[in-house]
Amino acid sequence: MKAVERVRPSVVNIHGHKTVSEIASRKVSDATRKVNGMGTGVIVDPRGYIITNHHVVDGVARIQVTMADQKTVIAKLVAKDPKIDLAIIKIPSEGTLPTIKIGTSRDLMTGESVIAIGNAYGYDHTVTVGIISALHRTVQVSEVQDYQNLIQTDASINPGNSGGPLLNIDGDLIGINVAVRVGAQGIGFALPVDEVMEIASKLLSIRHMESRWHGIQGISRISDQGHEFVVSNVKKDSPAGKSGLKAGDIVKRIGKTDVARALDVERALLGQTAGEEIDVIVRRDGQSFRAQMELASISRRTATDTKDRIWSLLGLRVEPMSTSQFRQLTSRYRGGLRVTAVRPGSPVASQGIHRNDILVGMHVWETVSLENLAYVINRKDLSELQPLKFYILRGRETLYGYLPITEKPPVTARR
Repeated sequence: MKAVERVRPSVVNIHGHKTVSEIASRKVSDATRKVNGMGTGVIVDPRGYIITNHHVVDGVARIQVTMADQKTVIAKLVAKDPKIDLAIIKIPSEGTLPTIKIGTSRDLMTGESVIAIGNAYGYDHTVTVGIISALHRTVQVSEVQDYQNLIQTDASINPGNSGGPLLNIDGDLIGINVAVRVGAQGIGFALPVDEVMEIASKLLSIRHMESRWHGIQGISRISDQGHEFVVSNVKKDSPAGKSGLKAGDIVKRIGKTDVARALDVERALLGQTAGEEIDVIVRRDGQSFRAQMELASISRRTATDTKDRIWSLLGLRVEPMSTSQFRQLTSRYRGGLRVTAVRPGSPVASQGIHRNDILVGMHVWETVSLENLAYVINRKDLSELQPLKFYILRGRETLYGYLPITEKPPVTARR
């Protein structure tokens, strides 16, 4: 089948040893049981960025990726969203890697033919076919994890398929395979690709990855020419605003990268240095023109405002840790923020957080940088997330508790 042959080079197998807890507890320890883990991923950027499920790489210290040509390399976890069960890993690349063609999930129909590819039971690049059995399914897989708006299919999806592609008959990615129904036959599920791309754009954003910003907000829509990225808002005084972009513009290309969705914007700008001018091809009122955008670092004023808000809202002062400092403590996490001060009577003081603790996560997000923490506390739905679950390192132990920012009874961090 031509669709499978075209996609095959962009599908990778993921394997390695992961640690799982024998009994769930509030103390997270490295003294856990080791099991063999396996899964699948899809290459979405020629530099080696790969989308997979978070549960495929969670707890894996050495993520091994085998390509279609049987070459095996070691990948690095660069971003994750455990709630949605997505992660982005990166493999080294000497040249440009083949990427998967991204479709859409907004026009899927029950009964439509689909193809699944994955590392089923360790058998790499296993291909199965079927149809879409239903749309918008909700599946509860554990006490703490449920999936919503899933694509249901009867294409065989087995252990090892997680993170792999669900394709339409043209070979376009329409979903990421995520779960099978235990005890059922012929029922598998996939995350719809439009939702996956939206989350991936946030995970790979230059603000999150490199503390830089562009100020473009937009949506992907389908036109006669296929997918196109339409600017819905441009932040005031942002690099995009200064370049002349405005709402309603259609961004066609940034640098050397064609743009069809928000993820393409972030991919195009990853690795670009602040102050460097980048060509942006835009269509406005049926006419195309070239603009030049100069990326900017997150300003010192912005950083100061962020620190003040963290102190005001949480009663916490933190500072980023260098990679070398953090690796002396643990290899379990990607980084953290060292607590330098706690305001007496503040929300964090009520939780038992101490000076020199290291904040490594809040809710479902890691807190490697001030921007990561600011992203959480500035969310419009912050009230719906409370009490916020937090994770801290104290010595070599991971502790967690719940942080009520509104007036709620405090719950102290427990070992």
